[in-house]
Amino acid sequence: MKLHELRDNEGATKKRKRIGRGPGSGTGKTGGRGIKGQKSRSGVAINGYEGGQMPLYQRLPKRGFNKPNRKSFAVVNLGLIQKFIDAKKLDAGSAITEDALVASGLVRRKLDGIRVLAKGDITAKVTLEVTGASKSAVEAVEKAGGSLTVTKATAAE
Repeated sequence: MKLHELRDNEGATKKRKRIGRGPGSGTGKTGGRGIKGQKSRSGVAINGYEGGQMPLYQRLPKRGFNKPNRKSFAVVNLGLIQKFIDAKKLDAGSAITEDALVASGLVRRKLDGIRVLAKGDITAKVTLEVTGASKSAVEAVEKAGGSLTVTKATAAE
């Protein structure tokens, strides 16, 4: 094999369609744009424009409110915590904090805190310290013989 013998795989590259290059090309004259009208001309961007009629997105009623300073929590399910304990990625013997969850790779980043939900079963006796938890998650952990304490978010609020 020499350098001049190198070839790309068959069908890996495709030639660019050159429009507006004469009648023999198949895309000559109007270049696939049809005849006349706004869309046949250059410099046109018509997204959601309805020819002067009030656009649909403006005709529909607006509902609800999005709180600009709302907190977003990283969510963890009990089943996943148990799975990580079984895989020896988390140590059930010591207290499992938010930093431990991030370090194990169960949560990517804390955001405004970590909230535990009750999806899945937990059998290990664990001590969890997190920013938030659902009532059913607290009950499930206590039923397994562990404890789940909800700490207040840090002073960086």
